[in-house]
Amino acid sequence: MKASPGRVTLVGAGPGDPELLTLKAVRAIRSATLLLVDDLVGDGVLRYARRSARIVHVGKRGGCRSTPQAFIQKLMAAEALNGEHVVRLKGGDPFVFGRGGEEAEHLRARGIAVEVVNGITAGLAAATSLGVPLTHREHAHGVMLVTGHARANGAPLHWPTLAAAAAQGLTLVIYMGVATVEEVQRGLLAALDAGTPVAVVQHASLPAQRHAVGTLAGLAALVREGGLGSPAVIVVGDVLRGLRHAALDAAPARRRRGA
Repeated sequence: MKASPGRVTLVGAGPGDPELLTLKAVRAIRSATLLLVDDLVGDGVLRYARRSARIVHVGKRGGCRSTPQAFIQKLMAAEALNGEHVVRLKGGDPFVFGRGGEEAEHLRARGIAVEVVNGITAGLAAATSLGVPLTHREHAHGVMLVTGHARANGAPLHWPTLAAAAAQGLTLVIYMGVATVEEVQRGLLAALDAGTPVAVVQHASLPAQRHAVGTLAGLAALVREGGLGSPAVIVVGDVLRGLRHAALDAAPARRRRGA
């Protein structure tokens, strides 16, 4: 197969704060002739684009009207075959719930060179913004990254199974889970103690960040009463214990009863 004159770079733009971009990501953005930008990419990230670059917003956000994935892949391939350096800017990391694998396969099958630039994924940024780790020698020896947003025709996640694994000492990080938080909570309670610490972080790393801390027994209430919505990450596990105690000490009585 004849090599394409153009190329595509799948770039992780991180959780939103432009200062969390890698140097490699900045170089890729600066060299792009066409940028295809997801909704969750922070506005400040685009300041690194060259003035002559074309910028096309291809919104992809759970629960909202989105640009069809097939159209995005077709556009990337067509522009690269036309000689463009296409940078596909994605929130977080392209290979963590970013559909980067699908896009890379599509492009390589057409002889188009693809490079992937990792970004800080939202789950890590969410935990760090709260001052807690995802792993800890005393509390968690691993991490599970899962999505609460199943494919339309795909089998749903079996939350009790994931809860049983988390009970062995793993931190559970749930992306796109606020829309189905009641189902998530019910499933996790099948194998995790109701007092297991949880945190919900919306807009991690951005000035608009909001979060709530409590227990698994009150997870759905935390989301509902806090008015938290997408994009948000749910963190479940003992790495949050110190944070939870501090939050409860400082919280008003009404918040403590709802935790």
